[in-house]
Amino acid sequence: MIVASFAAPMFATNCWVIASSRDSECLVFDPGMPDVRLQLSQILDEFNLKPVAVIATHGHLDHTFSITPVADGYAIPTYIHSQDRSALIHPEKLLSPEFAATLAGLEFVEPGDVRELRNGQLLDLVGLNLKVIHAPGHTAGSLMFEVSNEVILTGDVLFAGSIGRTDSPSGSARDMQETLRTKVLPLSDHLRVLPGHGPETTIAKERRDNPYLSAIKGRY
Repeated sequence: MIVASFAAPMFATNCWVIASSRDSECLVFDPGMPDVRLQLSQILDEFNLKPVAVIATHGHLDHTFSITPVADGYAIPTYIHSQDRSALIHPEKLLSPEFAATLAGLEFVEPGDVRELRNGQLLDLVGLNLKVIHAPGHTAGSLMFEVSNEVILTGDVLFAGSIGRTDSPSGSARDMQETLRTKVLPLSDHLRVLPGHGPETTIAKERRDNPYLSAIKGRY
């Protein structure tokens, strides 16, 4: 499996590119901001990859800013949870008032082909098996993706040593605790964790060292 990434210039959001091998088709997760098509094309050229889908872990603008130019530029579909889909056009819905104010005058357009995802859905794409895991807390429509029992893309649900904030619009501390307890802790230790920000980690390491997971384990 090819796993490549770069951090977008703003907010250092990880854009992940996943493929079964070199010289094949690939999936693009969370192309951030500003326009990251140049950085993405460098990875595609390095491994001779052809994107066939753009996938959003959630609707925050630092993860979705480049979705429309990438998806429409390659004429490929975009996948996102139904509860975060409206943020593709109205990103201010999921942002603090201060951040939303900086978007005044900007117009956002939904990609031409948007497909909504649901919890437990199984996708067979580019020779890989994706399991869709609805993981609310950071946003109502946050998702994780387990890929071929090797990696899990956690978006802003789980980071190395931390978790995503829950104080933005549609975030919920209660939902995050339930997500960590019922969706994250049951994951297999061997899975490589590919987070929305920061370094790669593993479920085994986070189960052992992440204070937020330790706190939940202590209650049950």
